[in-house]
Amino acid sequence: MKSTHRAAEPVDEAGPGPQNESNDRALVEARGLTKRFGEFVAVDAINFSIRRGEAFGFLGPNGAGKTSTMRMIAAVSPVTEGRLEVFGTDPATHGAEIRARLGVVPQSDTLDTELTVFENVYIYGRYFGLPGEVLRPRISELLEFVQLAERGDSKVEPLSGGMKRRLTIARALVNEPDLLVLDEPTTGLDPQARHALWDRLYRLKQRGVTLIITTHYMDEAEQLCDRLVVMDQAKIVAEGSPTDLIARYSTREVVELRFPVGVQERIGDRLDGLATRSEVLPDRVLLYTDDGDRTTAEITRRELAPESTVVRRSTLEDVFLRLTGRTLVD
Repeated sequence: MKSTHRAAEPVDEAGPGPQNESNDRALVEARGLTKRFGEFVAVDAINFSIRRGEAFGFLGPNGAGKTSTMRMIAAVSPVTEGRLEVFGTDPATHGAEIRARLGVVPQSDTLDTELTVFENVYIYGRYFGLPGEVLRPRISELLEFVQLAERGDSKVEPLSGGMKRRLTIARALVNEPDLLVLDEPTTGLDPQARHALWDRLYRLKQRGVTLIITTHYMDEAEQLCDRLVVMDQAKIVAEGSPTDLIARYSTREVVELRFPVGVQERIGDRLDGLATRSEVLPDRVLLYTDDGDRTTAEITRRELAPESTVVRRSTLEDVFLRLTGRTLVD
């Protein structure tokens, strides 16, 4: 286990990096990983490996098993069956050592609103046994990295949601973790705050920090994840890079058609042969095709007369919904 009293290292614009380790072994590896709560199976015999320096995502609807998996990786929830190694060790016997090398950004902020920005990070650093002479310069560097350098003496309560999330990331980095675990990091943030947070996470990835991310934002997964798994009903149903998954489970383009009320129900078989696959939703029709222009030309030839026609590229959301369905899960 590395010392928690090592001297602070300079942090450049890209942010703090992980401890250098020369081995090429997977940072996290699971085989047949299972988690049960009584008779309920939350995670059902899944296999995955996470390489050093990559951003790895867990996607899935509510109740798919993402958070249960993350909690086992973070050594705060015991494995029921199967094998899990984090940093080459078993969380059941080396939980404290694993937690000392992790940074965790929970879904809900757990900041102390009565303390200042600086004090929140300082007290968290003391939990890792870091002395004040190490913490003070390190916190200054971290607040600079998350663009909160001018708010160090501010109380947390009046900060915006985006600022609080960036502060939570700074706090998670105070022990210079080898692995940063982020559970729905941008939930509830406006688009500007989300993009600011993406920038900070991307800079961490550039420095080689290993990221594990759960998210229900498909564009976030496309932006940040090198590889990801899609989970549904406690199992992994697909794995690969965002680009690979789109190529495997969707088409190059999607044509979205919207019709006047009552018209869509009367179209019937007039959509046949327009695309590789079609999907009729309550408010629109999706046509999955490799040539959107040719498909729209055929729509005109058939005189289908939609109110609007949009041609877009296929996204990870198309893949996600094909694999997990469009029914809401509570």
